Amino acid sequence: MTESPHHNVNPDQLLPPVGFSHATVAATGRTIYLGGQTGHRVDGSLDGELVPQFAQALDNLVAVLDACDAQPAHLVSLAIYTTDVAGYRAATRELGDVWRQQLGRHYPAMALFGIAELYDPRALVEVVAVAVVPEG
Repeated sequence: MTESPHHNVNPDQLLPPVGFSHATVAATGRTIYLGGQTGHRVDGSLDGELVPQFAQALDNLVAVLDACDAQPAHLVSLAIYTTDVAGYRAATRELGDVWRQQLGRHYPAMALFGIAELYDPRALVEVVAVAVVPEG
């Protein structure tokens, strides 16, 4: 995995972040706004469980980054929407393993949102992100 060209900021007066950063200062470059990625496979199928859906959503996110000539290290902001916050909490260790397998140890500014439903009611998680590919 490529090291991030961006700088994370985690002030001492805040609770230390685990698996995210409080802020990310992006390097100057080309900004890419990534649409929401769910756990749908290319054939439209969707696993019924949170962790496999999260893994596929990250696979999809990485595919979009790749199509934009970007890498996971270029992520500066990420929002995770889930219809199952309790399930997300319960699977934190597994989700962290999936994160590191897909994105390494790069933790941009992130937020988790519990929501009632996604467009496909079978979807349990959706990931929306912003990446900045540095100049040069």
